[in-house]
Amino acid sequence: MVSLLLIQIKMYKLPQITLAFWVMKICATTLGETGGDHLSMTMNIGYAMSSVILIGFFLIILGIQLITNKYQPVIYWLVILATSTAGTTMSDFMDRSLGLGYASGSAILFTCLVTTLIIWHFTEKSLSVTNIRSRRAEIFYWTAILFSNTLGTALGDYLADDSGLGFSGGALLIGSLLLIIVLLYYFSKLSHIVLFWLAFVLTRPFGATFGDLLTKTPSKGGLDFGTLGSSMVLLSILTVLIIATTINLKKERNKELL
Repeated sequence: MVSLLLIQIKMYKLPQITLAFWVMKICATTLGETGGDHLSMTMNIGYAMSSVILIGFFLIILGIQLITNKYQPVIYWLVILATSTAGTTMSDFMDRSLGLGYASGSAILFTCLVTTLIIWHFTEKSLSVTNIRSRRAEIFYWTAILFSNTLGTALGDYLADDSGLGFSGGALLIGSLLLIIVLLYYFSKLSHIVLFWLAFVLTRPFGATFGDLLTKTPSKGGLDFGTLGSSMVLLSILTVLIIATTINLKKERNKELL
């Protein structure tokens, strides 16, 4: 019995999808927005070089995640954070430096995400976001995460700048869509996996709007913490949540072994 429990624990590499997960996801993606902007704009490194640096960081942290044999909150959320920061600069590089524009960039990234999910489904016969049973499935999972966070950045920029909605209008639209997804989750028979990826993409621009609130000046409706100050605030919140999650996870695993 003990050996069976150990096998089950080792296969448990992803967090449960709870309210805490979504709060941490919004914090991580907002931190990715402010952190990516701090590197590319405040430090004036540029979108291309920032993307190279952050993609390198993502690959290193992902390598560590792939060799772990069970869910480690610190490592998992570092990978999420890496996809978010890299996604911010990659999206800005595509949309601004390459001149593709937000609409075209969003369309390309949406195609990449859908293609990844289709190949994942036909290859693994599953799109589970709570139970990964192979290294290949985990690679598909993180590829989809990277594309979804990058898409979320481009989509948020499109809504805020090109659509005419502005930051407040974009935030209202995204918030309304997220509420609809929650209602569909509880009161419809739509695939929970489809709803998960829709929510995952939309929480990215939702987090970006929160990031704008922290970084913009009071004249623009913000709190004027700046990119560095906002990043520190968000990092502190995320760190507290990761510590709490780690403590609870250890308690649950100890109970399973008793």
